[in-house]
Amino acid sequence: MLSLIWTLIVGLIAGALAKTFMPGRIRGGMLLTLALGVGGSIVGRMVGRAIGLYATGETAGLVMSVVGAMLILFLYGKIKN
Repeated sequence: MLSLIWTLIVGLIAGALAKTFMPGRIRGGMLLTLALGVGGSIVGRMVGRAIGLYATGETAGLVMSVVGAMLILFLYGKIKN
């Protein structure tokens, strides 16, 4: 249970940081920011494994979660426009 709570807290922070660092106005409330951060963590872990930063079973850290969330926002912007 504590692991899930910690994941949600880090996801919220990562999503908020990604929205702050990306240029442009990104609308959405706290739930969208949370989903963005958790999705960024998943993407960050996959990218980290692909380049050899993480072993199987390791979770992404805050930095890779933010990078993953920024990648999601970048792709969203390209698809939207």
